[in-house]
Amino acid sequence: MFTGIVQGMGEVISFENGSLCVELPHLSDIEQGASIAIDGVCLTVTGFTEERIWFDVVEETLNLTTLAYLSAGDTVNFERAAKVGDEIGGHEMSGHVSCTATIESHEDGLMRFSLASKWLKYVTAKGFIAVDGCSLTVVEPDSTGFSVALIPETLSRTRFGSKAPGDEVNIEIDAKTQAIVDTVERMMQAGD
Repeated sequence: MFTGIVQGMGEVISFENGSLCVELPHLSDIEQGASIAIDGVCLTVTGFTEERIWFDVVEETLNLTTLAYLSAGDTVNFERAAKVGDEIGGHEMSGHVSCTATIESHEDGLMRFSLASKWLKYVTAKGFIAVDGCSLTVVEPDSTGFSVALIPETLSRTRFGSKAPGDEVNIEIDAKTQAIVDTVERMMQAGD
């Protein structure tokens, strides 16, 4: 489980043949098999040194997320899995990305995203959504996408400060919201 509170940024060292190497400074107590979210995608540690960590990335993940576009020198958001007793400052997340969205604009503290219509029914005003692993509150959903407000602290601790219109981001829809919407839809269809 993750909380959506990005702990920092790392640098991609290499990404070849499904093996992703990322430099994540200031991490301790890393273990083989641990879970770390990279741009919101839950990955398993397959190897590590003092500052570098390796992950295997399977084809399904490459097809569903933005990780396929990573190359050496790119910056990524990261968050270690939550431990019992940790503060949950964001919202409960699995690191299982639902889809990607495209940044449409970033001005006046708001970042706007276009999102495929099949996912928009799960996005509600004042609800939460994970964008590249960052727990954010939805400000203005509509029929083609949604906006979030980005405070200076979020911009300084994440990749959002360097993102531009046209860039793709990973989206994780809240699983509880999705379950409620899908259940209500099934019940309404059963009643017809």
